[in-house]
Amino acid sequence: MKKVTKAVIPAAGLGTRVLPATKAQPKEMLVIVDKPSLQYIVEELVESGITDIVIVTGRNKNSIEDHFDFSYELEDTLKNAGKNELLAKVEEISDMANIFYVRQNHPMGLGHAILKAKPFIGDEPFVIALGDDIVYNPEKPVAKQLIDIYEKEGSSVIGVQEVPEKDVSKYGIVKPAKHIDERTVEMEDFIEKPSVDEAPSRLACLGRYLLSSDIFKYLEETEPGKGGEIQLTDAILKMLQDNKKVVAHNFQGKRYDIGNKFGLLKANIEFGLRNEETKEELLKYLREELKVD
Repeated sequence: MKKVTKAVIPAAGLGTRVLPATKAQPKEMLVIVDKPSLQYIVEELVESGITDIVIVTGRNKNSIEDHFDFSYELEDTLKNAGKNELLAKVEEISDMANIFYVRQNHPMGLGHAILKAKPFIGDEPFVIALGDDIVYNPEKPVAKQLIDIYEKEGSSVIGVQEVPEKDVSKYGIVKPAKHIDERTVEMEDFIEKPSVDEAPSRLACLGRYLLSSDIFKYLEETEPGKGGEIQLTDAILKMLQDNKKVVAHNFQGKRYDIGNKFGLLKANIEFGLRNEETKEELLKYLREELKVD
């Protein structure tokens, strides 16, 4: 079994749900406390043992590359000013992992974005971490949870969590074939945005995948659907129909959808309360504003 060391972060979307903030900057660079949201995802992957990451970008996304690059002017200025703590934080960003970039030159969906990473991935298993989703788990990053299941089961893994029944129509929902353990099921089917009555479970796909390189074959065979987009879920369905084993793991962690306004606000508040530099002032402010003890 090949070790999982590579990951893909699709980051070519326009971020229309948080306009106008994303008119001139990528949604992945929207700040949560003191870091762009994309950095939290890269940190999760690195903490999970990933060493090589390809970020799939689009037009007007140059600031992503600039952020993870070496910045001589900034680092030299901090060094000369004796601001060593800040210097260490900045240097750490460019040293976190081997980060590569590829352009999705046409907006043809998530499946098309993943196909752009094929030359980078080759025949290795890899993690997909969607740029909209941050998952907080200080004990075990979600990507590491999926890697552990992959090493145990020897198959592709989809990260899921249970959602309220009223929300199943917003997500791709897993139909379990059998339970492997209390948090993992083998998949029989995958239904995109079913009605409440049609939903086979409340296990929703939430932004993390660990797939074998077989997925590229199925993506290449997948016809564009609505809006001319190639859907990753359609390719996963073809894998299942071809008797390829895929499991769904109910990962542990708090997920933030930073692609919408409320999710971004919630992430800033909760990460701010976890941050040593901001938690006391933020807590005091919230108590005063909400008039609670």
